[in-house]
Amino acid sequence: MNCVNLVITGNPGVGKHTIADLFIKQDSSYQIFDINKFAIEKEFGEQGNDGIEIDTVKLKDEIQKLNLDKSLIVGHLAPYVLEKSNIDFAIILRKNPYDLIEIYKKRKYQESKIKENAGSEILGIIANDSIASFGKEKSFEIDATNKTPEMILEKIYNIIDNQKDADIVDWLRLVEEKNEISKFFDY
Repeated sequence: MNCVNLVITGNPGVGKHTIADLFIKQDSSYQIFDINKFAIEKEFGEQGNDGIEIDTVKLKDEIQKLNLDKSLIVGHLAPYVLEKSNIDFAIILRKNPYDLIEIYKKRKYQESKIKENAGSEILGIIANDSIASFGKEKSFEIDATNKTPEMILEKIYNIIDNQKDADIVDWLRLVEEKNEISKFFDY
């Protein structure tokens, strides 16, 4: 694999850290850089009503000072704190929003945070922002719903080797078909 820097991003609960850990087990030449851990260690966050609010401007400035050669960079904030020139591939993990609701309930998220994150997944906010930040040629979506970590990792390797095999994910149709937009959005 000729990849220098690989980003794994997506909403909370899609499996970013599980996939990153499996990736490192198979290729220990990479270093993991966890954006959230780094932000907390550097105290770039403040506790808000719905969790920790990160100062992405300070975080981005600090990340730019680091040498992240041959890194596996993990975190939902990736599109907001990384430069396009610093990454080779952005893998955006996606998951069925109905599955995410169950994950968020198990994590004891507040109802407002559940709606916010599941709604973000439906609209593809992180996917859109990744494409805007890193370019379509570097951004690849993978539907992680009902896939084992090994299946997802195989897709990632295929994307890296062939720059294809990404998924097209559209949860809005699913929610629309069920007529449950109000379950995810206040309007």
